[in-house]
Amino acid sequence: MTEADPARDPSTFRQLLRLAPPLVATFAGSQLMSFVDTAMVGRLGGAALAGVGIGNGIFLAMTIVGMGCVLGMDPIVAQALGAGEHAEARDVLRAGARVSAYVSLPLMALIVLLPAVLQPLGVDPETASATRLFLWGRLANVLPLILFTALRSYLSAVGRTRAVVASVVVANVVNVIGEGLLIYGDGALEWVGLPAVGLPALGVLGAGLATSLSAIVQVVVVALGVRALDPSPRDPSRPLPVRRVLRIGAPIGFQLLAEVGAFAIASVLAGRLGATQAAGHQVALTLASFSFTVSLGVASATAVLVGRAVGRADAPAARRAGFAGLAASAGFMSVSAATFFFAPSALARLLTDQPDVLAAALPLVRIAAFFQLSDGAQVTAAAALRGAGDTRTSQIANVVGHYLIGLPLAIGLGFYAGWGTVGIWWGLSAGLTLVAVVLTLRFRWLSARPIARV
Repeated sequence: MTEADPARDPSTFRQLLRLAPPLVATFAGSQLMSFVDTAMVGRLGGAALAGVGIGNGIFLAMTIVGMGCVLGMDPIVAQALGAGEHAEARDVLRAGARVSAYVSLPLMALIVLLPAVLQPLGVDPETASATRLFLWGRLANVLPLILFTALRSYLSAVGRTRAVVASVVVANVVNVIGEGLLIYGDGALEWVGLPAVGLPALGVLGAGLATSLSAIVQVVVVALGVRALDPSPRDPSRPLPVRRVLRIGAPIGFQLLAEVGAFAIASVLAGRLGATQAAGHQVALTLASFSFTVSLGVASATAVLVGRAVGRADAPAARRAGFAGLAASAGFMSVSAATFFFAPSALARLLTDQPDVLAAALPLVRIAAFFQLSDGAQVTAAAALRGAGDTRTSQIANVVGHYLIGLPLAIGLGFYAGWGTVGIWWGLSAGLTLVAVVLTLRFRWLSARPIARV
């Protein structure tokens, strides 16, 4: 293997392929819940679908900060395990659980308050109302989601992901049943041949409540898995590294906020163009998010392998792991891009049967084909840097890429050039591409020299 081709180490790929599939299944299963949200609500009309789209954007933009903060565990746990320090890794998990509790309350307050700004920003009243109801339903989802992120991070690092996968399967079953019953009430019972029992149809509020219920079930299942792995009590003489997790995790949280916030702002911008355009935007975004889960799983595995290598002071192995992850992500996203470009109609019809929404979604799905490779590269490179302990570069790159390049282009093309949602999506694509290039070059530079533990 040469320096110019660091990804072609079969042992590195074997490790990646062993660790990544359960994580891909986990992220895909989590995204499937949003997919079900969209598909279930898609039959209620454009305003309901747009409201869920904007609501999901706001919810994720807020909770991603908390999730990023607990992802400060990633390099610490992986590097501790690489150095054989298992007790240290377990203490980091406990610190992550505390961080989850600390950040949840202020985020819940923001989620309650933010829908009030939608109508002043130009979103129509019906869509704004649907957004507010959906977010009220998802409010109980905040702490379980962030705590699940901490538990998943630990189990991924130790290579024991069975409980994580099981939790996602159970959560999806609960979500599908809950969505049907809470969105449509007796209508869902009658559809499967059961008698009505007076169950009210809660619409978008029911969609949010069902997702919250499934998240609570999910975190209980995975917590039981962690306890079974190591039920030993904590040594109280060892202080928990809460500040250390926050110091590394806060830049991750703001990096993820910059990225997800850009897409949330794009959802609001699409809402200004009308419910139909916003609904089409949501259909295309849901499809793109689903393909992104594969790269997200590969990225998480890459962070673990890079971190373990850094923990055992093996910089060449860290470099191989990072480039192996980038190669694997590029391979899948190439297939995804071809599917999006050549079969947009078949994909969009999975989520809606509304002709006007389909017409708005199809050009956006084709645009999504063009940023698949960039999207996969940026998340995998950011994860490789995270495993190495560098979280600030990703934060800066995302702020510059999305807010100085992507969103200004989106606004200029979408509103001033008159391209509508098509212009918004081309702007987002430009921002993603810049971020991908910067982060990949940064990892290439960083991994060419010894990497210190965090």
